Amino acid sequence: MNRFEPRPTGAVEARVQYLDGDFRVVRPGAFVRCAVTGAPIPIDELRYWSVDRQEAYANPDAVLQRRAGRA
Repeated sequence: MNRFEPRPTGAVEARVQYLDGDFRVVRPGAFVRCAVTGAPIPIDELRYWSVDRQEAYANPDAVLQRRAGRA
């Protein structure tokens, strides 16, 4: 999704394909959910994800928890 595409309105969860260093929005939405905490992550703030697991993470701590197997 780029800054020129219209932003979806409402609280619709997006479907995202996570790529190396980027992601592709498959179904537009306002947010994705953290795979560890379940917290909503606005698309514009999405910074952490796993290509292998195709999961998003809210912050670096969530990434570490997932890698340690605690989530």
